[in-house]
Amino acid sequence: MAFVIPVFIPHQGCPHTCVFCNQHTITGLAGPAPVTPDGVRAVIEQWLARSPGRIAGGAQVAFYGGSFTGLPRSRQGELLDGVAPFLEAGRVREIRLSTRPDYIDGPTVDFLRQRGVTIVELGVQSMDQVVLDACGRGHTPGQAVEAVRLLRRGGMQVGLQLMVGLPRETTASFLRTVREAARLQPDFIRIYPVLVLRGSELADMLARGKYRPLSLGGGVVRAARMKEYFAARGIRVVRMGLQAGPELEKWLVAGPYHPAFGEMVNARIMLNRTRRILRDVREGEPVRLSISARDRSTFCGVRSANIARLRDLGLLDRFSLVTDADQPRHTVRVMNDSEPACIE
Repeated sequence: MAFVIPVFIPHQGCPHTCVFCNQHTITGLAGPAPVTPDGVRAVIEQWLARSPGRIAGGAQVAFYGGSFTGLPRSRQGELLDGVAPFLEAGRVREIRLSTRPDYIDGPTVDFLRQRGVTIVELGVQSMDQVVLDACGRGHTPGQAVEAVRLLRRGGMQVGLQLMVGLPRETTASFLRTVREAARLQPDFIRIYPVLVLRGSELADMLARGKYRPLSLGGGVVRAARMKEYFAARGIRVVRMGLQAGPELEKWLVAGPYHPAFGEMVNARIMLNRTRRILRDVREGEPVRLSISARDRSTFCGVRSANIARLRDLGLLDRFSLVTDADQPRHTVRVMNDSEPACIE
């Protein structure tokens, strides 16, 4: 895994203000401070010097917080020039940035490739036009499809950022987004639950009764459904939930927030898989279930919520649990009678 060096360009390059957006809250910065090429180099030097033992896999410079390709081309060049010496010296392996689907075209892809960019994340959010319009996104699902095609043609790795709980989202539009996103076969996906932040249009909509956020449980269920669908098709989900922190919590008004949101989603997936296995187990004939040795807490769930749920469903006495040090994480399997009781 690459060692990530973050460079923040808060809310730069995007003229849109989506209903859910309060960019300064997300980045934890009080205002947009323009970053110079010297500033980029200083950030990289600081991170490399501070963590010399963590860069064996290669450092990655990641530009966060704005729509990078929405910046003037000269400004993009300045920022990437700050990384260039480290690429040439082999001290940085790759550059990652985020942008909007409608800010990608052929010349832009060529420019990024020539400057050493290898990974582009697209803020797709939804593949349903009604939802995108309700959010003020200003792009279409078709533009997301075209952006992925162009980036692939340019040899880029492509990530998609998706959101659950958007205004006007229905079960049908949610499922459409999941299916269409998977059809694009991105290299990875990030899933973010919609949070209502003070100062956003969504906060006003909430106050006027025009928007109802997902509950925490509802957000976890939808994110789990997404991740299971993508995993079944070989698509990695690399993050679920915004980065927790005091700045975010200070501005939070409502929505499915939990500092361990991703862990809750993984726990829900393990609960779903366990329930599917135990559905066919006869009472009085318990089976042995095996999980990764690193998944004890995930299997139990946050505050042992999964154990309580299995007990409520009358399933807790239908299995015994063992661990396998070699088993892939977030998997549950039935052990054969011939297998040893514990393989740690």
